[in-house]
Amino acid sequence: MPVKEKIRCAWCLKFEQYIDYHDKEWGVPVHDDRTHFEFLILEGAQAGLSWSTILKKREGYRKAFADFDPVKVARFAEKRLEKILLDPGIVRNRLKVYATVNNAKRFLEVQKEFGSFNKYIWSFVNGKPIVNKWKSLKQIPATTKESDALSKDLLKRGFKFVGSTVIYAHMQACGLVNDHLVDCWRYTLVNR
Repeated sequence: MPVKEKIRCAWCLKFEQYIDYHDKEWGVPVHDDRTHFEFLILEGAQAGLSWSTILKKREGYRKAFADFDPVKVARFAEKRLEKILLDPGIVRNRLKVYATVNNAKRFLEVQKEFGSFNKYIWSFVNGKPIVNKWKSLKQIPATTKESDALSKDLLKRGFKFVGSTVIYAHMQACGLVNDHLVDCWRYTLVNR
């Protein structure tokens, strides 16, 4: 009997690292603040680019940004940021690199106010993932009322590169919404 190939969301089929990300991380509910911070940095870096570009540079971001430790990143001085801007292991966009330090400071403020960033962000979906039932990629929206509300609140708190499209991508990546297609092998697993 032939082995049946797993059906996956079509967006991830470009290369093995992308498939691995889809199969192990994307859409799995995240409750760890450091992981949320990592995805905020990476999603902000993605603005205007493809996720595959950022995924290929993920290790470069880990090295450049202290393994996504917001306490350390919040203390980065201009000299360090200028050095990071020379690193081909990341997207060398001045505004995005400088926004990372700003966002680390804002992230710490949210942690202080709410006890954790996780508690804050999950409040925008009433503490549980929104489970969609998409049959095709064309059905998946770029933004939702929840991403609009979260984006607006983050912007009010002084975060940068957190528009609604960026934030919806964060919500998808971190499992606040399940946007795996219903015929994808991960759809049911993520819902558990």
